[in-house]
Amino acid sequence: MHTMTIAEMARGLRDGAFSSVDLVRAFLDRIERYNDGLNAYITVDAEAALAQAEAADARLRAGDATPLTGIPIAHKDIFCTRGVRTSCGSRMLDNFVAPYDATVVSHLARAGVVMLGKTNMDEFAMGSSNETSFYGPVRNPWDTDRVPGGSSGGSAAAVAARLAAAATGTDTGGSIRQPAALCGITGLKPTYGRVSRWGMIAFASSLDQGGPMTRSAEDAALMLAAMAGFDERDSTCVDRPVPDYAASLHDDITGLRIGLPKEYFGEGLESGVADSVEAALDEYRKLGADLVEISLPNSHLAVPTYYVVAPAECSSNLARYDGVRFGHRCDDPKDLEDLYKRSRAEGFGAEVKRRVMIGTYVLSAGYYDAYYLKAQKIRHLISDDFRRAFEQVDVIMGPTTPSPAFRLGEKKDDPVTMYLSDIYTIAVNLAGLPALSLPVAPAEGLPVGLQIIGDYFGEARLLNVAHRLQQATDWHRAAPGGFE
Repeated sequence: MHTMTIAEMARGLRDGAFSSVDLVRAFLDRIERYNDGLNAYITVDAEAALAQAEAADARLRAGDATPLTGIPIAHKDIFCTRGVRTSCGSRMLDNFVAPYDATVVSHLARAGVVMLGKTNMDEFAMGSSNETSFYGPVRNPWDTDRVPGGSSGGSAAAVAARLAAAATGTDTGGSIRQPAALCGITGLKPTYGRVSRWGMIAFASSLDQGGPMTRSAEDAALMLAAMAGFDERDSTCVDRPVPDYAASLHDDITGLRIGLPKEYFGEGLESGVADSVEAALDEYRKLGADLVEISLPNSHLAVPTYYVVAPAECSSNLARYDGVRFGHRCDDPKDLEDLYKRSRAEGFGAEVKRRVMIGTYVLSAGYYDAYYLKAQKIRHLISDDFRRAFEQVDVIMGPTTPSPAFRLGEKKDDPVTMYLSDIYTIAVNLAGLPALSLPVAPAEGLPVGLQIIGDYFGEARLLNVAHRLQQATDWHRAAPGGFE
């Protein structure tokens, strides 16, 4: 059962081939067997999962089921879950149990999914390798000496190793797409505002966006349809109808205009990744698509712009963790100042401290105009590049990452090199666009991701384009050795 996609599981549940309890037990058994070697989960709640599965079976018998009813999934440990620890991969929130569900969690619960547990992540979503977690690094199931990508590395590893049928993730600068690429799964970052951020612990509020991490584009369509929707509690959430994303999956793509940014195929792209992407583009040619060279001239400014904007916002968002209201508190503080200093010093890891310090600096008097304001102006230039590109093409394609998964520890002590892992994904977040990564031909036995970028609220088109490739190829069905 664990080898099935969500769509296949849903048919089996509907036809009575197996129950949700059977399905959940199968995944719980796999988690017990494999999680110690991968460290994909921080928290597993087997008792609650089985109770939810029994409720899902009752809905199925009553004919009150959705396509997701009874499907076992995992939530990234950045989404608040009532009565279950939400740690954000940090010592700061190691003891935090949320009294409410995030909107994404409640939407999926309403659809009838079963929550297996909470997945490991880079601390407060700050990282590209899942090595900054307080709970230790996650390992890539394709090669356990390599990283799964970050910050949603636990979700990516869990889905790739078949320890969950799907998982939620969040994407601030590529944190859904990059681990999806390195672990060989499909990951979708929706348009900013398409999915509510309420109850999703903030890193950078103008960049963060939740999305699905699945085995296929069809599964991502089913997940996104349940996750998306207006939420009056989130002032950045867009009041716009949610389409039936699955309805257009099979649409013909003859004449589709695919833009290929010349900046994405130059220096820094490993040859194996380039060959895999080219093989996917050849498939699109066979499907009738037209390839058009385009330019995104300000794309080289995306990384420095992001690493001004994101730390600035994180320094503001993380100011609330002071040892007073919730989170880690130091022992025996001498006074209030000592409480603040030691609680934050003990609760945050090195990468979080680095970004808080950078963010505080760029927002400080005398530097705001020189750094933060200038970065916001460049952000507009990057958005304008995409706007002009979409006047010529329907979607934009390129590699998701410049290389396959790198080895654990390889870049941990070189933050600048680590930051460049997201060079192809960051501009999408700065512009607020939707983008998807799907697996293509592997390079030297490791997964490679193709990134497809769409215009605002163009998720249905992205899913359609990805699905047509997955109908024509079987790259997305590959499983890491030992986890088949």
